[in-house]
Amino acid sequence: MKNNYKWIIKLSLISACFIAIQSCSLQESKSVLSTPTSAKQDLRATGDLGVIIERATGQVRIVNHTNKESLSEIDGLGDLSHASIVYSRDQRFAYVFGRDGGLTKVDLLKDKIDKRVIQSGNSIGGAISQDGKLVAVSNYTPGGVKVFNSDTLELVATIPATILTTKPKNKDGSPVRSKVVGLVDAPGQKFIFSLFDSNEVWIADFSQYSVKNVTKPQVQITKYTNIGLSPYDALISPDGRYYIAGLFGEDGMAMLDLWHPEQGITRILENYGKGEQKLPVYKMPHLEGWAMAGDYAFVPAVGQHKVLVISTKTWQQVAEIPAHSQPVFVMAQPDNRQIWVNFAFPHNDTIQVFNTETFELVKILKPGPAVLHMEFTPRGEHVWMSVRDNNEVQIYDTNNQELLKTLKVKSPSGIFFTNRAHQIGL
Repeated sequence: MKNNYKWIIKLSLISACFIAIQSCSLQESKSVLSTPTSAKQDLRATGDLGVIIERATGQVRIVNHTNKESLSEIDGLGDLSHASIVYSRDQRFAYVFGRDGGLTKVDLLKDKIDKRVIQSGNSIGGAISQDGKLVAVSNYTPGGVKVFNSDTLELVATIPATILTTKPKNKDGSPVRSKVVGLVDAPGQKFIFSLFDSNEVWIADFSQYSVKNVTKPQVQITKYTNIGLSPYDALISPDGRYYIAGLFGEDGMAMLDLWHPEQGITRILENYGKGEQKLPVYKMPHLEGWAMAGDYAFVPAVGQHKVLVISTKTWQQVAEIPAHSQPVFVMAQPDNRQIWVNFAFPHNDTIQVFNTETFELVKILKPGPAVLHMEFTPRGEHVWMSVRDNNEVQIYDTNNQELLKTLKVKSPSGIFFTNRAHQIGL
């Protein structure tokens, strides 16, 4: 009997220990599962964020396009009258290019400016390299391109874009630099841009450059001259193959095939609009807003109330679409089924939507005065558009073109969603 009692006591102790261990485990599980609400709210994903430029106030607004809501407003970004944005690979940082030469790195998770430098007197946009380590800025004053470390915003290279055919005209005797436009990133760790004043396209190859070895940056420049008069903007095709510069000084465009750069510049659409009287140009078309859909490119015609339809197989015009006024942006939905077109002053209160198969008009919208920019959500179910003079951003359903929501935003212009971080040339 005594031995039996001993075994009973041992079994009781073992059971008590087992129950205690289970209880401890359960408490630990509860503590893991019951994360404080405040900690959950502190977490923010970046995949469905975006930034809206508030051009009149030097501010930007961070938004969430899934919930259609504004998250924060950040000031101190200077002159944003012609601002654009690119994103870091991880979508955490927005690099804002201001008209006053400011380059500002904004932290989307902390809702504040991370770093800011004034790198020139007047800049017109920029790009981020394929590996995300370099940010390039195109400048009007004093001209040329500057390239920065994307982490620190330290200057790592200057490309003067000197006009060699002119005598020195600057007060200090230095050569005149060209205004640089149409700066985009290209595969192979390259930047491509156009020189407005000297009618050139340059490729800056940074494939041999290392951020870790900044003492001897290896940058190779390839120059294409006499491309046509006054290239004013440019785009690169979504696959990174074709760089196309629009020409303001003459009809036509200049195209460079980056798969075969040794073939040089090809002139396309040389005689579009021939024999037609040019209309006043109140706003230059933005070529990065061209629509490339299927076998066609849809291009705003400078000085004409029409959208040109170009075959991307032959690079010849195959049709034209009569439009409400002078187009500025011609943008394709992500599914390429429709293009959305906005217009220059004084008819900038209108949006036209066209079918990309039939070129027929689908819808005319009247969002309000000064519709400056449109941005599609990554899968294309919605489009956001800035209506500057109403101080609002309107959100539409792309399936039926119905207005879903309006956000109050001060003098909105550019709208940029973070999925651009993974697209060539944006």
